[in-house]
Amino acid sequence: MIDNQIDVNIIYDFNEYPDKNSGRCDNCDKAHFQSSISAGKLIRECSNCGMKKSI
Repeated sequence: MIDNQIDVNIIYDFNEYPDKNSGRCDNCDKAHFQSSISAGKLIRECSNCGMKKSI
């Protein structure tokens, strides 16, 4: 993942792409997320831009 090349359609793995700033979205730097369970994994989705991470 390179700066400004984040695809919001991909679910990134937290182990491979940890947060740049703890608890903030790597794409827009906001701290408001929605969480859901998908395929037995916790998915964190940014409420502002839609970036998803499996945490």
